[in-house]
Amino acid sequence: MVLVVDEEEPCRQALASGLEKEGFAVELVEHARHAFECFQRVRPDLVLLDVVLPDQCGVELCKRMRAAAPVPVIIVTARGAEADVVAGLEIGAADYVVKPFRLRELVARMRAVLRRDASLLVPADDVLVQGCVRLDAARREVTVDGQLVELSRKEFDLLALLMAHPGEVVARDSCIDRLWWDQELADSRTLDTHMRRLRRKIEPDPAHPRHLVTVRGVGFRFQP
Repeated sequence: MVLVVDEEEPCRQALASGLEKEGFAVELVEHARHAFECFQRVRPDLVLLDVVLPDQCGVELCKRMRAAAPVPVIIVTARGAEADVVAGLEIGAADYVVKPFRLRELVARMRAVLRRDASLLVPADDVLVQGCVRLDAARREVTVDGQLVELSRKEFDLLALLMAHPGEVVARDSCIDRLWWDQELADSRTLDTHMRRLRRKIEPDPAHPRHLVTVRGVGFRFQP
């Protein structure tokens, strides 16, 4: 489901027609107040958002949406100044497209964002079992050798991210983008701190990790 938020009726209808032909389900909204209500109700996979809206700045709406859920937002607007693009990306937009645009390019960008986002998601009802570690996403519980382990929210999310891709390397930047999407980290030491704490709770020997493996200069890998 794609939520389109744009004050221009012709633009909304053109996007709806084009995106539906590409296989997307589309919800159209004109006002910010209705947009956030719709955002909470339909739980879209992606938002196309103009920053010029009749009742609120789209930048503020983007911030509000990003604070409510990690749904990717692509800003689609006539404002193409460098300062506007930078501001949009800094508040957490996944991409920035300037009007007028070609539909094929927009769709390609949308699919790229959705692929990138989907590759890091763990379905809320998943139960992941890798070796002696069991993670229940619905209950947000982790057990190691049958023993319940108490994790912080970020520790749980980090473990879930790595366990969803066993044997694969997840880049440091991907970890930060996924877990701290609503914050701007000054450096990556916060990630390292959470990894050290997680190893102390998961690993038999945290100094020589067997499951939470560092791939130097790249990221981390969960080894079952």
